[in-house]
Amino acid sequence: MAPYRVLVVDDSAFMRKFICDLIQQDSQFTIVATAVNGQEAVEAVREWKPDAVTLDLEMPVMNGIEALQQIMKSDPTPVIMLSGISDDNTRETIKALQYGAFDFIRKPSGILSNDIQHACDALLEKLRIAVKTKRHQPALTIREIGPNPGDGKRAAVANTDDPNRARAKSAQPPAAAEPAGKEPPSPRKDKPITEPASQAKPQSVKRMPDEAKSQSKARVKSVAKEAMAEYAAKLPVPTEPIKPKGRGGNSAPFNHIVAIGTSTGGPRALHEVITSLPGDFPAPVLVVQHMPPKFTKSLAQRLDSFSELQVVEAQQGERVSAGVVYIAPGGYHLELAKDSSGYSILLTDQPQRNGHRPSVDVLFESLIGFKELKRHAVVMTGMGSDGAKGMKKLSEAGIETSIAEAEETCVVYGMPRSAVEAGCVDKILPLQHIAAQLVHAVLK
Repeated sequence: MAPYRVLVVDDSAFMRKFICDLIQQDSQFTIVATAVNGQEAVEAVREWKPDAVTLDLEMPVMNGIEALQQIMKSDPTPVIMLSGISDDNTRETIKALQYGAFDFIRKPSGILSNDIQHACDALLEKLRIAVKTKRHQPALTIREIGPNPGDGKRAAVANTDDPNRARAKSAQPPAAAEPAGKEPPSPRKDKPITEPASQAKPQSVKRMPDEAKSQSKARVKSVAKEAMAEYAAKLPVPTEPIKPKGRGGNSAPFNHIVAIGTSTGGPRALHEVITSLPGDFPAPVLVVQHMPPKFTKSLAQRLDSFSELQVVEAQQGERVSAGVVYIAPGGYHLELAKDSSGYSILLTDQPQRNGHRPSVDVLFESLIGFKELKRHAVVMTGMGSDGAKGMKKLSEAGIETSIAEAEETCVVYGMPRSAVEAGCVDKILPLQHIAAQLVHAVLK
């Protein structure tokens, strides 16, 4: 079998060589070319048609986010971002994942770094999965308004070109975020390391006609709107104005709870589901996304800026409230606990499960004892099998709803496949239908 061809993009000559050496430890990969900035990367993808790209975030001329958007628009290709751990880097990494990047790794700090081997193993594992993934999802085209990501004061408008859209939170018309105009790239000074094996253009996602997409979205919104209207009609008239979003602001009792587990492709999937839930959704949502520390905080902040629900990174002992989404912090298992005051968050640093901490299995299993709650579990895109055993145990204990994301919308059909094969899933749904199903299940 011919080796898979990888494009390496980084403005540092040292890092380019270092990453190339890491990748070529696996004989199934060859480096087809390198690029020193995002503009060169866009041209190199168009010229060499690589099977995968490693892309740095911070580069001159054109940064990684701008390059990613152009690549996913013109030549959809699996892209693995290399990210630092600064606040800016983590925010930009989450943005990249929502714009269509396949996955990311934390960028090694140098050849003597203690996590060099971990970074090497992670990069090769993600590349092996990425090059075998047939679905190359296009970028979300989201126009952001506001100075800082995650400050809770931002609005967003999604372009309807993509069914995986952001939920509009302003009255402004949709508008796509296009990178600023760039001058044509200068001629390449460095030769590609190997000759291209093929000039065949990778297949892009087949998109629905605009009219069909609009009708599909309208149906999903209609289901959620009607269900919430029916629920609201049964509630007493409030005696005071509804409070704005605030941590733990909704203290009303609840008898439903939603738990979601995901991994590779998860930030994009979570964006679709969470931003499609209505602001008065009468249940808490607990989420495990396989992700390192710091990145989960940025994920929560970004989702919060687009969602009608409040989205937070879960904190130890925090009271669980309806209408709030709790993201498990990287490095800690997330469990549901209860005392005389009500339900709360329990974070533990117990050993990894299925190679992960947080683990979806741990979250699902923590719900088993709460039979007074109607429990709804969802497994979405991701590598491996985390969540399948927990969902099976939860199903045997009497779960209300068990959902697996359908293969056709998964970035990686690993975790959902395992849950389906375990025989504990009662609904297999494409990503765009999961939120409407949760609304229906909670309000029926």
